[in-house]
Amino acid sequence: MKRIICAIALSALCLGALAQVPAPVSFQKSSGVPNKSKELSKKIGKSAFAKRTASLPEFARGEAYLLELTPKGYKVEANSETGYFYALQTLRQIDQCGTVFDYPRFAYRGFMMDLSRHFRSKDYIIKQLGALASLKINRLHLHLTDDAGWRLSIDRYPLLTSKAAWRVGASWDEWVKGGQKYSSEGAVDASGGYLTKADVKEILAAAERHHITVIPEIEMPGHSREVVAAYPEVGCNADSRELCPGKEATFTLLEGILDEVIELFPSKYIHIGGDEAAKRDWHNCPDCQARMKAEGLSNVEELQSYLIARIERYLNAKGRSLLGWDEILEGGLSPNATVMSWRGTSGGLEAMAQGHDAVMTPGRYCYLDKVQDAPIYEPEGFGGFLSLDVARSYDPLAEVPSELAHHLLGVQGNLWAERIPTDQHYEYMTYPRIAAIAEVGWSSPESAGDFRERVIKWNDSIRDGSLTGQCYNAFDLHKERGERDAFKYGFKHLALGKSVSYKHPWHPNYTAAAAATLTDGEGGGWSYGDGRWQGFLSDVDVTIDLGEETPLHFVGATFMCDPGPGIFLPKKAEVWVSSDGKEFTLVGQAYNEIKTPVHSYVLFGVPVDTKGRYVRYKATRSREWLFTDEIIVK
Repeated sequence: MKRIICAIALSALCLGALAQVPAPVSFQKSSGVPNKSKELSKKIGKSAFAKRTASLPEFARGEAYLLELTPKGYKVEANSETGYFYALQTLRQIDQCGTVFDYPRFAYRGFMMDLSRHFRSKDYIIKQLGALASLKINRLHLHLTDDAGWRLSIDRYPLLTSKAAWRVGASWDEWVKGGQKYSSEGAVDASGGYLTKADVKEILAAAERHHITVIPEIEMPGHSREVVAAYPEVGCNADSRELCPGKEATFTLLEGILDEVIELFPSKYIHIGGDEAAKRDWHNCPDCQARMKAEGLSNVEELQSYLIARIERYLNAKGRSLLGWDEILEGGLSPNATVMSWRGTSGGLEAMAQGHDAVMTPGRYCYLDKVQDAPIYEPEGFGGFLSLDVARSYDPLAEVPSELAHHLLGVQGNLWAERIPTDQHYEYMTYPRIAAIAEVGWSSPESAGDFRERVIKWNDSIRDGSLTGQCYNAFDLHKERGERDAFKYGFKHLALGKSVSYKHPWHPNYTAAAAATLTDGEGGGWSYGDGRWQGFLSDVDVTIDLGEETPLHFVGATFMCDPGPGIFLPKKAEVWVSSDGKEFTLVGQAYNEIKTPVHSYVLFGVPVDTKGRYVRYKATRSREWLFTDEIIVK
């Protein structure tokens, strides 16, 4: 791993005019116009190239290639058909004579599609393979099951598709607001769909042509309300959102499903989810309690671990490996499991420290359901803001001790679909940010310097269809507005650097710069999770000590409104002033006049004409969260 990083770093400056995504290890430019239509030679197998790549890890040897372009034509050397295929992907993008020597930084470079919240058809999935392959993405993770709909035909359990694949409500929001009701195939109110086994076989055949491995996810034990709706005998009760690990019927069903999944999908990994299981019903379920007693389990976390470990043994016996979200660490990690770390990087680091492999997909950098530009102008997203540049800035190895680096398989971008009802919107959220994830997985961190220039050209080529022959509804980078001005430029005002006392503490998950946050001059960006917004589940009630008696003309603070995660504007804001810090006078108020909450950034400011040393700013919470970034004093 160290040799790969060093080689990439040293050659990153030699890319010249090569406008390719992801950036290759090296490019030696030569003169002339390349003839890309004539293949002069193709060498795969035992050759000088095999010796050249012998020191690389096996995965890198298999995906490596040498591409030479001249005015007469092009030559390719590779160790496998995959390496040859990747050379052709580079050939499509290059318009300069020269020699490209290339291999990946990581073995796993993935993209997850959420088919449950809003169903995507076979044809849509196959279409995406062309764009993904051009980026040398080599894993397609299909999230096939969740509360909102089961999306895979299982012969042994037909109700999973005749009932659990259909809901009342065309969109996820409509379904939730309508009480999360299910329908049946062919009913007038039914919305949904599923992949037949014939569909899957077509997808797999197309993926194989694109050198992409498809990894199926069958969610368990949480996010399984649709399964319990179809087969109530596997829930703790008829209203359960989770499977019951105390009942043998649950394991009979899961093993029967997995048998058909294994028969259909050839991938080494079967993803079993394992995330966000509330375990609420398990505490009072007699079957769960009996299981815990029989197995000597002390809590429900260990009960979940029992289920995961039992499923892992089943998969291992069938020659497959278990992959799950980082919650599978809770209660003890199964012996051979691989962890996909989404709640930051700590889960992946813990798994690697325990001797397990991990795939990094932290939400801050890899969750593509976040809006990619100013959210007040963008289609609705979910969970904040993720720019192309921030996605590209991620380095999966940055926090990994060198002795554990061999356990880091790679990186994945995830696109959850709660707020993405249409295929066009799904493409819009995917591209070009998946290109940033692809380059993080393939190229060196040093290549980020000219990434934007290169990705604009790549993005234009998939928008107009010139790269793959199909047009994609990618976000137009030429129209990007960028980060919020307050984030880029900050603030200058009288309270800058002054001490602040809090009546109510900030929430520990959103500390920002702690007590310095509200007077540090640093404005928040478009996302509440960017480390500059301070979050409260209480009123904001703070007092600033200006150090001396000061003339005052304005006091205000900007608050974020993002109804999706429960962030709302305050009811009102009050400004109080004091000379001694004991006796305060109310000098002004600002009220929330926005009746319908929408994603917005609203200044609650009060013009004043007074003087004082202490300024108290109080914002009264209306609903769940309050988020603010700075108290401005003029």
